[in-house]
Amino acid sequence: MATALKDLYKSGSEPFDQIIVPDGYQPSEREEFMSPLQQAYFLAKLKSWKEAIIEESRATMVQLQVDSLREPDIADRASSETDWSIELRTRDRQRKLIAKIDSAMRRLYEGEYGYCEVTGDPISLARLEARPIATMTLEAQEKHERIERVSRDD
Repeated sequence: MATALKDLYKSGSEPFDQIIVPDGYQPSEREEFMSPLQQAYFLAKLKSWKEAIIEESRATMVQLQVDSLREPDIADRASSETDWSIELRTRDRQRKLIAKIDSAMRRLYEGEYGYCEVTGDPISLARLEARPIATMTLEAQEKHERIERVSRDD
């Protein structure tokens, strides 16, 4: 396995962010958890997600500059303003998501990615695949949500 990993490096024994992830690669439970290849895979996944969000935001800004909210009809103008308000709220949520993606990438570089911030246990690969910014195991997340719900009800 070590030889195969070394072949994936762009040159020599560089850090995981220099590993080229093969097309179609999927992390497996049979591999060492958070091996350099898995780290490289999740880093690429996070970077790609962030770039897609940024590109959507750019498209929104261009569209805002092109589209004028000067419809002559008051009902059309109100409808346009409502649509843009919803779009801007979506962009604000995505801005917060970018912060979480950046935090996940920081955890990757610090060697903390993939481990629960509460228990220290590995987060399942399936959970990380579905939610790459996850910071807790499913069990810890559910417990956290139950506690949060109880304290809200009080």
